[in-house]
Amino acid sequence: MKRTVLPSRLNRKIGQAMSDWKMLNDGDRVLIGVSGGVDSLVTSWILSMWREKAPIHYDIETIYVDNGFWTPECGGESPAEKIGRQMQQFSIEFSVVRGWSLKDGEDRSCFVCARNRRSQLFELARQKDCNKLALGHHKDDLVETFFINALYSGNISTMLPRQELFEGNLNVIRIMSYLEKREVLEISELVGLVPVENLCPLAGDTRRETVRTILQDIYKKAPDAKNSLFSALGNVREGYML
Repeated sequence: MKRTVLPSRLNRKIGQAMSDWKMLNDGDRVLIGVSGGVDSLVTSWILSMWREKAPIHYDIETIYVDNGFWTPECGGESPAEKIGRQMQQFSIEFSVVRGWSLKDGEDRSCFVCARNRRSQLFELARQKDCNKLALGHHKDDLVETFFINALYSGNISTMLPRQELFEGNLNVIRIMSYLEKREVLEISELVGLVPVENLCPLAGDTRRETVRTILQDIYKKAPDAKNSLFSALGNVREGYML
């Protein structure tokens, strides 16, 4: 199989994020949460590709949390089979687990589903003795999360490129934090990764989609607003906050 070479401008951004936030160390065991979306697929490929040239050794494993939206009645291949085939293409270890069931009286919502999946991934990382959990968030996600928290939760915060949890026993890393969504899509096309359809009945009807629409309007009127907003996340003037 012909080896895909990333454009240097994208390679630099990924390397800069990893360096700035000290994401990987020799001997790390990295669990990658894959949903089938283009972001997590690209994250998996990058970590696999990067390992070939890195001066350190780390192990990677991908895992898909199946929430049961696909059934044999849907026909065709399941999302797990489609993801697994792509991981196999790049010799990336892949496994599937059943998603945690909702508690009695708990409403199904994007927030609850995401929270349960995140908690399950934390537990799986512990069980597999992984000290890093890689997720597929990128620059657009970090800016959108800031707006979601400000508009709906009344706080100023976002996701960190690297976040220590459980007294440092687990670090969540987001290696694409300096890449824009359009650049993630560019990589997926170069590599030939095919995103798997999200079968969740609530897909596309979320607060993130609302914020994304608002931001697209802002970007049209102020083309450099995304970069400025991203810079602002690391340039908080606390003396001028309430």
